[in-house]
Amino acid sequence: MALATLGRRVLALEEEAEHLDELLAELVHQVAPDLLDVYGVGVDTAAVLLAAAGDNPERLHSEAAFARLCGVAPLPATSGKTSNRHRLNRGGDRQANQALWRIVMTRMRFDPRTREYVERRTKEGLSKREVMRVLKRYVAREVYRHIPRG
Repeated sequence: MALATLGRRVLALEEEAEHLDELLAELVHQVAPDLLDVYGVGVDTAAVLLAAAGDNPERLHSEAAFARLCGVAPLPATSGKTSNRHRLNRGGDRQANQALWRIVMTRMRFDPRTREYVERRTKEGLSKREVMRVLKRYVAREVYRHIPRG
């Protein structure tokens, strides 16, 4: 009897989750249909990025401001021995940063242009981590153009 009750509850929760996913997809399509056209951006990722932009996306006056909000703005990370090195700003919205990471990982795996870029930059001596830093910044720039303002 307990297993049957748990089974019915699991089915009900799965049905509710599907319904919520449909509602979220509808909302994202209404608010930012262009954002879903960006390679690697799905409904969940788009929803996280739109939530990061907030109810007042006009405050994001530039793509650099959006990158800073998402925690992908480059900061100088030089020491006495090295120069011209950067790291990503660790501040910002961590969920938005993770959304950009998911987009980059999808592109690194499936997008031929991104794969070629990663190969080229790796041959130039950049580590995978540094290449991902640059790609996250590029993706933030591209996503910013598709976030509705006004």
